[in-house]
Amino acid sequence: MRAELVSLERLPGEPISEPELAKSYGFSRTPVREALRKLADEGLVEIFPQSGTFAARIPLAALPETIVIRKALEETSARLAAERARRSQIIALLAELERQREASRAGDRNAFHQADEAFHGAIAEAAGYRGIWTLVEQVKVHVDRYRRLTLPQEGRMTRAIREHAAIAAAIESGDGPRAAQAMGVHLDGLLADIPNIRRLNPDYFADETPAREPPVNGRKARPRLKRAVREESHAELKMRRC
Repeated sequence: MRAELVSLERLPGEPISEPELAKSYGFSRTPVREALRKLADEGLVEIFPQSGTFAARIPLAALPETIVIRKALEETSARLAAERARRSQIIALLAELERQREASRAGDRNAFHQADEAFHGAIAEAAGYRGIWTLVEQVKVHVDRYRRLTLPQEGRMTRAIREHAAIAAAIESGDGPRAAQAMGVHLDGLLADIPNIRRLNPDYFADETPAREPPVNGRKARPRLKRAVREESHAELKMRRC
């Protein structure tokens, strides 16, 4: 369930049914309800008494801070990897970069995301501080959801591969400052993309004010709006005929 929320298999604002989950996973409703409470604590679901449970929208205000934290940690990883990486670790890093190229050519966004994650994890491994990546994973859950929305954008995977290639080249050459700088440029791109991705997916984001009402899924709201417009137009037509 958590993986479905983070990967956007369950879209922000999508209703979640306790009975359907219990039936799907073969559990009673009590453990399902407890799991949903834990997901709510992570900010991945929103529970509204008397209204239902929904996949949480992405908290817009949390993204910049999380990206800045990630940038600080990963710039350090990249610099240390350039200073310490063994040849076998560089080969592993380049292999993950090639996996990204293959996924991009195939248009496979899930495979690309997995290879992207493995690339960053391999840098921390080469730095000698795998725990840095573990810490990054703990804080970046909503950034991952946001990143999933960036991947369908034209040229996004190609740009990420180009930026990753610059990081890998700096690490391979043993240039710590250049590796850190390349990592910073790469992650700054996530910050810069936020306004455009929000504009393209307004229903998937929440502002910093806590939600007090259940989200209205944009795709479901539009047909209702169209019916209302048709009814209004019909009423105006009758008035003109009168």
